[in-house]
Amino acid sequence: MFLKFCGLREQPFGVTPDPRFLYLSRAHREALASLYCGIEAGRGFLALIAKPGMGKTTLLFHLLEKFRGNARTAFLFQTQCSSREFMRFLLAELGCETYEQDFVRMHDEFNKLLLQEARAGKRFIIVVDEAQNLDASVLETIRLLSDFETPRAKLLQIILVGQPELADKLASPKLSQLRQRISVLSGLSPLSLEETRNYIDHRLRIAGYSGAPLFTPEAMQVIAQFTEGIPRNINNLCFSALSLGCALGQKVIGLSVVEEVISDMDITKHVTQVPSIPSMDYAAHEASGSFVPARAARFTRAGESVSGLAPAEARAYIEQLAVHLRGWKRNPDGTEV
Repeated sequence: MFLKFCGLREQPFGVTPDPRFLYLSRAHREALASLYCGIEAGRGFLALIAKPGMGKTTLLFHLLEKFRGNARTAFLFQTQCSSREFMRFLLAELGCETYEQDFVRMHDEFNKLLLQEARAGKRFIIVVDEAQNLDASVLETIRLLSDFETPRAKLLQIILVGQPELADKLASPKLSQLRQRISVLSGLSPLSLEETRNYIDHRLRIAGYSGAPLFTPEAMQVIAQFTEGIPRNINNLCFSALSLGCALGQKVIGLSVVEEVISDMDITKHVTQVPSIPSMDYAAHEASGSFVPARAARFTRAGESVSGLAPAEARAYIEQLAVHLRGWKRNPDGTEV
C-alpha cells in the first residue's frame, strides 16, 4: 500500500462518496448553491443532472450535511422498482416497517411523518439518486408526493438526481406536469486542466499529504486529457499511478508511470475480438486543422485496430472516421452516390 510510502494518512482516491473530499469546481459550487437556495426557499422539486462519475452523490451528501440539524432526510438508491416498492423503500429509509401495508396505507403513513416533522419545524428532504432508471409511473408517484403541502409551504423537498437520460424522460410530454414542478435544474461539467490539478492537490491535502507535488506537470496534463476531467476517472488513474510509483520506488509520479497505467487500463487488450477499421488520410485532416489523436497516426492501413487509443482519442478518431465516410459517399461534384 502506498499510504506510508507517500506520507498519507488515508486513501485520497477512494471509491466512496466522502463529502470531506468534495472539491468545489466552479460548476460544482454553482450547483450546490442552487440546490441549497432551492431547499431554503421551499421550491418543492429540484433536479441535478450530470454524466456518470461527476461527483453527484458526493455533492448531495455534502448538501444534506448542511441540513442535518433541522431536516429529516432520506436518500434512495433503489430506482429499478414499482411505485409500491418505491414507497416501501422510502418508508424503510425513514425507519418505518411496511411489509404488510398496501399502497394507500403507506401513503397515509408517509403523510403522518410529513405532518409530524412540519409541526416540529423541520424540513423534509428526499433525494432520489439514479433517477433516470425510474419508470414513468414511479416518477408520477413521486410527483403526487409533492401534493402534501399547507397553504403557506411545501412540506416536502424532492431532489431528482440522474444521468442525462433523466433529462430525456423529463422532456417527454407524458411527464410535463412533473417537469413544470422542477423549479431548480442544475448540471455539472468536467474539470478543466487547472481544476484537475486543484482536484488532485485538494484530495491529497485532505488525506494528510504535505510536501512537494507528487505528480509532475506533464503527468498532470496527461491525467486531465485521458480522464476527460471526470472525477471518478481521475481517482482511478491516480490510485493506480501512486500504487505503481510505490512498487517502483518512485515518490514523484512522472509521465512514464502515468502512461504505463493508461496502457494497463486499456480494456481492449482483454476483449476476444477487436474490430478492424478502414484507412484514413490523416495528413489531409491535419492540414485542414481538424483534431487527429497523435497515436492514431499509426493506424492508417486497412484492417489495423485502434486498441492502442485512449477513450478520448478513440472517440475523436471515430468522429473523424464518420466525417471521412460521409465524404466517401459523395461523387467528386458533391452529389450523393
